[in-house]
Amino acid sequence: MNATSTHRAFTNRRDAGRKLAAALADFKEVDDLVILALPRGGVPVAAEIATALDKPFDLLIVRKLGVPGHEEVAMGAIATGGIRVLSHDLIRTLGLTQRQVNAVIERETGETAHREQLYCTGRPIPAVNGRTVIVVDDGIATGSTMSAAVALLRHQRARHIIVAVPIAPGDTVDRLREEADDAIVLIEPHPFNSVSQWYDDFSQTSDDEVRSLLTAISPIPETRNRKAPIHPSAKTVLHHLREHAKPLTGAAEDYDELLQMIGNTSVVLLGEASHGTHEFYRERAEITKRLILEKGFTAVAVEADWPDAYRVNRFVRGEPGDIEGVEALSGFESFPSWMWRNADVLDFIGWLRDHNENVYSLDHQVGFYGLDLYSLHKSINEVIAYLERRDPEEAAKAKLLYGCMDRYGSDPQTYGMMVGVGMADSCRAEVIQQLTDLRAKEAAFLSYNGQAAADEFFFAEQNARLVKNAEQYYQKIFRSDVSSWNQRDKHMMETLVELIAHLQSHHGSAKVVVWAHNSHLGDARATDIGRSRGELNIGQLVRQAFPYQCRLIGFTTFAGTVTAASGWHLPAERKQVRPGMEGSYEHLFHQVGPSDFWLDLTKDSPAVEALKVTRLERAIGVVYRPETERRSHYFAASLAGQFDAVIHFDLTRAVEPLERSAEWEIGEVPETFPIGL
Repeated sequence: MNATSTHRAFTNRRDAGRKLAAALADFKEVDDLVILALPRGGVPVAAEIATALDKPFDLLIVRKLGVPGHEEVAMGAIATGGIRVLSHDLIRTLGLTQRQVNAVIERETGETAHREQLYCTGRPIPAVNGRTVIVVDDGIATGSTMSAAVALLRHQRARHIIVAVPIAPGDTVDRLREEADDAIVLIEPHPFNSVSQWYDDFSQTSDDEVRSLLTAISPIPETRNRKAPIHPSAKTVLHHLREHAKPLTGAAEDYDELLQMIGNTSVVLLGEASHGTHEFYRERAEITKRLILEKGFTAVAVEADWPDAYRVNRFVRGEPGDIEGVEALSGFESFPSWMWRNADVLDFIGWLRDHNENVYSLDHQVGFYGLDLYSLHKSINEVIAYLERRDPEEAAKAKLLYGCMDRYGSDPQTYGMMVGVGMADSCRAEVIQQLTDLRAKEAAFLSYNGQAAADEFFFAEQNARLVKNAEQYYQKIFRSDVSSWNQRDKHMMETLVELIAHLQSHHGSAKVVVWAHNSHLGDARATDIGRSRGELNIGQLVRQAFPYQCRLIGFTTFAGTVTAASGWHLPAERKQVRPGMEGSYEHLFHQVGPSDFWLDLTKDSPAVEALKVTRLERAIGVVYRPETERRSHYFAASLAGQFDAVIHFDLTRAVEPLERSAEWEIGEVPETFPIGL
C-alpha cells in the first residue's frame, strides 16, 4: 500500500487503533492480558484496542539510554519505578566510562520523572509479571524505543510480549519479532519514509488527552496471589542427593552408567561452567574418547570458529599441513586464545590423530569442527582462497562482493555500529549473493577428486554461510543483547545440522559430540534468562530438533582456580574462584558428601524433583569478575530442566594455557574448603 495525498491508511490515531484491534481480536480470550501504550502517540491507539478487547491498559513510560554521540543506538533503558536495563557488553565494547553512562541515565531519569508527574500521579506501576502484554505505539521508524520497552518487559518477567503498531518498516519489524514474541503490524511499506505520511491527522497528542484517557479506566490490577509451592527441607534434599549421586573416583568404570544413559543417541552435548577449568576439559575429553571407541561417534564440534577448528580437523585426519598439534592449534590466535590453546586440548587432539591413523577406513576417522561465527574476515579470506584454486574468475567476483565489508576495516564491530546507527549501508545483499554464487558452482567443483573435493567445498560453503550470519550478528550486537545472542546460537545450531547432513551424505554416518559452555547447551527454556528475556540456545534447539536422539550434560564446580581475564582482550590470569554462593546449585552440591560425582537427571526420583526447584547457577566465561560475582556470573535456573545429567567437581584448577602470561604464573592455588561451608 502507498500513501497518497487523497487517500491515506488511517484517519487519525483512534482510527488506527480500531483497525489494529481487529487484527488483535484473537487476544480477547487471553486471560491476564494487559495493554501498555508508549506515550504520547501510542495512548489513543491503545485506548481503542483496550476498548475493543475489553482489557485494561496503562502507560509504559520508557526512555532509551542512547550512546553518547550516537543516540540512535541504545545501550539500555529505564522505566517507571526506577527499573533499569543496561547492555554491559555494548558499554564495554564502546569503551564508555561510568561517568558517561551515568550522565545519560541522570538525564533520562529526569525526563521519566517529569512524565510520571504529568500522567501517573496516584497510579501504581503496571503489574506485568507472568502476564501477556501488548505494547502499542502509533508507528515505528527505527524501533529503538520499542526495543528498549521489550527489554524492560523481559526484565519485569512478562510471560508473553506482543508489539502492536499500525505502521513500521519491514527490517525493523523483523528485528522486533526476534526481540519480542511477536509483532503485529498492519502496514510495512517499502521504501519507508515516515509514520506521519500514513495519517490524515497526525497532530501531536496532548498531555490533557493522555490524562483524560487514563482517568477513564482503572489501573491494571495486581496478579492474583498463588500459593507458593512447598519445597522439601535442605536436609531432606541432601539425603536424596546423597542416595542418587554416583561418585567419581578416577577409576576406568566411573562413566559406565553415563554411557548406558547416553545409549544410542547421536548428539551428545558436553558442557562446562567456565571456559578455563582443567577438570571440565579433561573429563569432556575422557567421555568423548569413550563415545568414539564404544559408541562410534565420528565428530567433535566445539564452541570455536570454523576456520580455526578446521585447521585442527586437517591435522587430526593426517592431511598435509601441520606436523605437530601445537602448530595446528596456532590458528586460535584471537582472544581468548587459551580457550583452545591449552594443554588439555593439545593432549586430546594428539590422541585423536593417533586414533585416526589406526582406523580401517577414512569414513571412520573422527573430525574436529567449529560452530561459532566470530571469524568473519578470516572466513572471507578462506572463501576467496578456495575460489582462487578452483575458479579465479569466481574469486575475482567474490573479492568485489566481499569488498563491501572491507570498507569498514578489520574489526567487524565497526561495521555493525556504523550500519546500526544509519551511517552506512548494509552489506547484507553482497554476502548473501556470494553464498548463492558459491552454491551454484557446487556440481562443477565436486567433479574434482571425489571425497576430498566434497570436504573442501563443504569447508568453503560453511565459511560463506558464516560470513552471511556474522554480518547480521555484528549489526545486532548494537541493537539487542538477546537478538545477537540468539543469532549466534541459531548459527551454531545451523552449523551442527549442516555438519550432520554432510557427514551422513559423504561419510555414511553422523554421531556428534558438542563441546560448549553450559549457558549454550543447557536448555534455555529452563532458565530465568530464557523465560524472562526470550533467549534461546543450542541446547534448546537440539532438543527441539532431535528430541529422542540427544543428551545434554552439564558441569559444575564449587571453588578452586580458573583461567580467565579481568576484561575483554586483557591477559589470561589464574584467578581464585569464590566458593559457590548460598542458595546456588554449587553450594548445594558442595554439601553432598563425595567431592566429585555425577547425577542422572533422566530418571524419576526425589533427587531429580529437588533439582527442578529454581536455584542460582554460576557461569564463568572468558572474563571473571569475582568482585561483582552475583550480578556478573549467576542466573536462576532449574538444573533438572536444563540437563539430562550433571557432573560436579568440588575443587577444580585452572586450565594451563600453552602460552602463560606473567599474570597467569603468579595466580594463587586456593586452600581446600570443608564440606558444609
